[in-house]
Amino acid sequence: MGEETVGGGPIHLLLRMGSGLPRPVPRAVGEALLSAQITSTAGERSGFQLAFDLTKKGAIVQRLLPEGFFDPRTRVVVSTVIRGTTTVLLDGLIVRQEVGASNQPGRSTLTVTGEDLTLLMDLEERTDRFPNLSPAQRVSRLLARYVEYGIRPEVVPEQIAQPPRQELRVDCQTGTDLGYINELARANGYTFYLEPGPVPGRSLAYWGPQRRLGRRQHALNVNMDAQSTVDQLTFAYDGAAREEPQARWQDPRSRESTLLPQPDIGPLRPPLGLRASPALKRRRLPGTAKKGLEQARAEALARAATSADAVSGSGSLDVGRHGYVLRPRELVGVRGAGVTYDGDYYVSSVTHHLTPGSYRQNFTLSREGLVARSGTVRP
Repeated sequence: MGEETVGGGPIHLLLRMGSGLPRPVPRAVGEALLSAQITSTAGERSGFQLAFDLTKKGAIVQRLLPEGFFDPRTRVVVSTVIRGTTTVLLDGLIVRQEVGASNQPGRSTLTVTGEDLTLLMDLEERTDRFPNLSPAQRVSRLLARYVEYGIRPEVVPEQIAQPPRQELRVDCQTGTDLGYINELARANGYTFYLEPGPVPGRSLAYWGPQRRLGRRQHALNVNMDAQSTVDQLTFAYDGAAREEPQARWQDPRSRESTLLPQPDIGPLRPPLGLRASPALKRRRLPGTAKKGLEQARAEALARAATSADAVSGSGSLDVGRHGYVLRPRELVGVRGAGVTYDGDYYVSSVTHHLTPGSYRQNFTLSREGLVARSGTVRP
């Protein structure tokens, strides 16, 4: 995804739709588009809502709606074009349409709502067996079914190796592919999501730890007078968020039960704050005693990592004022919030609001502790 500044040029929205390979929509559809809202959240399916003006004798009412142009399962790709650089915001499927008819001219609307292409993985329940396959190998096998939709998998091997032993246990899937992939992600402290792009019609299916390393996006400036780039930014510190998991494992030979040591979450969640929040809760993990030692350790690590983020932030910005499109599931710096809350954060979610002449974003941030680890933040 590019980092082209938007300050020097207009922002264009490009809409593609179709039952197979999506193509640019007819001119009448593009001109009728009133607004687009797209939400991308870490570990969750992205969603969208598009609103169109329904002219009484327009092409949408007279021809496209009756022909099924906006029917459920129609594929939709939404992109922005900024100074010649295309950024794909969504690649998904329509699941619902609503028509609001009004007596007042210009008030009738068509609204279509949908979700990203992971919806395809949640439509059919399956029963399958995975003898001698690790969690990452199982995920790769499931994602291979969706290559025809332009989905390229990126699967990161689990942090705690879990060598399969068919003579002791055969792992089985009961449910949808998406449900099983997410189950394996939770058991290993990982996240699973679909990242559209870099070109329309292509997506990356990522299964692995949250991306908390690498180059930061351009900073969010608050309370800095003319240099401020966000409209508002609110922070919260939840002392009860972090948990200390208690996992017991039973040796199948001696029947001796052992409390597993507390795991180091650093490999999954590299620290972003200098002063980490303490774990105020202790949570017993059920069922770990009967599992393999590696699986029990992986579940303890996953629980400790996923409950670590006690600090959260939320805010909104105007893309034209900020100068860049804020991307979810990556890192960004904050400046101007004070010593306690300045520094780097993980962008947990972003909601894009696009209307003619306006591009705004609402966002949420998270990290595990207070105070920046570095004295500088990328501008």
